[in-house]
Amino acid sequence: MFGIPGKQAVSMTPTAATQIAKLMGRDGHQGLRIGVKKGGCAGMEYTMEYVTEVDPHDEVVEQDGARVMIAPMAQMFLFGSEIDYQTSLLESGFVFNNPNVTEACGCGESIKFEGM
Repeated sequence: MFGIPGKQAVSMTPTAATQIAKLMGRDGHQGLRIGVKKGGCAGMEYTMEYVTEVDPHDEVVEQDGARVMIAPMAQMFLFGSEIDYQTSLLESGFVFNNPNVTEACGCGESIKFEGM
């Protein structure tokens, strides 16, 4: 993992940790795996999926009863990110505050990293 000893790869706001812990309580999920894939108008998109088994190659971050796994190919892109959960009048969902992003599309659904 691309990390600093003693520092978690990603952090979660209390709101995000509460929402992830709630999702984990359903159907025996072990947590949420986050990653990135090619797509969208800026080149990359975040992915999230329920996990029933922890992959030994995933980076595991636990906070306040929530567990997030970072897919191996996404670890260098997500290091230092903060996961938040925001609710507005029209929508609610997870938001990534990622210091590694150099560009994002207008709708915020796709991102670009340096050199990509």
